[in-house]
Amino acid sequence: MPKLLIKNGRLICPDQGLDRVTSLLVEDKRIIAYDIDHADGAEVIDAGGKIVAPGLIDLHTQLREPGLEEDETIESGTAAALAGGYTTIACLPETDPPIDTDSSVEFVRQKAVRAGNCNVYVIGCVSKNREGKELAELGSLAEAGAVAFSDGLNSIQSSELLRRALEYSLMFDKPILHHPESIELSRGGVMHEGKVSLVLGLAGMPPEAEDVMTSRDIRLTEATGGRLHLLNISSSVSVELVRRTKLRGVKLTAGVCAINFTLTDEKLRSFDSHYKLNPPLRSRDHVEACIAGLKHGTLDCISSGHAPRASEKKMQELDLAPFGMSSLETTLPLVITQLIEPGHLDWSTALSKLTINPAKVLGLTKGSKGTLRIGADADITIIDPTTRWTIDPTQFKSKSSNTPLAGMEVIGRATHTIVCGEVKYAA
Repeated sequence: MPKLLIKNGRLICPDQGLDRVTSLLVEDKRIIAYDIDHADGAEVIDAGGKIVAPGLIDLHTQLREPGLEEDETIESGTAAALAGGYTTIACLPETDPPIDTDSSVEFVRQKAVRAGNCNVYVIGCVSKNREGKELAELGSLAEAGAVAFSDGLNSIQSSELLRRALEYSLMFDKPILHHPESIELSRGGVMHEGKVSLVLGLAGMPPEAEDVMTSRDIRLTEATGGRLHLLNISSSVSVELVRRTKLRGVKLTAGVCAINFTLTDEKLRSFDSHYKLNPPLRSRDHVEACIAGLKHGTLDCISSGHAPRASEKKMQELDLAPFGMSSLETTLPLVITQLIEPGHLDWSTALSKLTINPAKVLGLTKGSKGTLRIGADADITIIDPTTRWTIDPTQFKSKSSNTPLAGMEVIGRATHTIVCGEVKYAA
């Protein structure tokens, strides 16, 4: 197999506590050595001035295929992942039909292999057709290769269904990834409920809709001993609930989407549907609570929240436009711009929330994901940490260009994305 030698880069591997300038040699799809100056026949990448990190891993990607190919396809979504520095993504069952059978898991896996871009792991449904009424065949889904279970943004309203799912999933040692939202409280809302929604006269989504479900989910996790990862935490109370729960030693992990530590609900004053997201852009105090949660370790992971929507869907009145944004290609720059540059997180801590922590949630550490250890899969992201650039959605690899970040100046981006030792993307 071809060799790849990455020289002069600053290697940061949170899994090993490694942070030093050195070289890294890849052969036969694996990392085989550090501190090598020369290797016969090797392709050489000079990473001087750049950061060499484990390949980024995303827990929250909507690939939209099958059924919603006008938004995204598996091929375009995985190309967008590579451009954003992701070597591995977990695909939520936000498809039509949803991924609730073994054949649908196999469909996504086969299409991903044909696309030949990044690693794609499939998340199967918790309930049949994501309706929250009847458990899906979790055993069949796990046997077909599903690494986790989730109903995506269809928050599970039935406590009994979630309780049984947590108990049943223990048999397969798979996590439940849950979006905490009480539909009873948020139904009809288009933005965060607060002073801005009051002034604008728009229906709000109160933070209590998230907090109530977070509290319920924590109690069920404690009662069952199941593995739960809370997707999309965005409120200050939920951050505090998770923090206290972890102090009790409960097996619980949680994450936040990058946009929710970046923008506030003030943006909705434009009535631009690109700012219509779920969870919604919240007020400044909630944004600061999420950043604090990342700093003190309450929030383990940073997700893209990639939810691409075709332009014609977003170009509607705010009430009618769907939630979502294309974000695989902007998450890493937001982490650098909003968290690292202001000094909220150091590089190692920030990368841990993009690499080894999501790998642990999905149980991928045995497959050597999220790390640069000798012998690990050669999934590597090379990052230029200083370049300044302006987000231009017309340059996205994603099929959809809906983003509230168009025109925003950011710092840093991936220059090379390497999957199993092969350079799949080079800027």
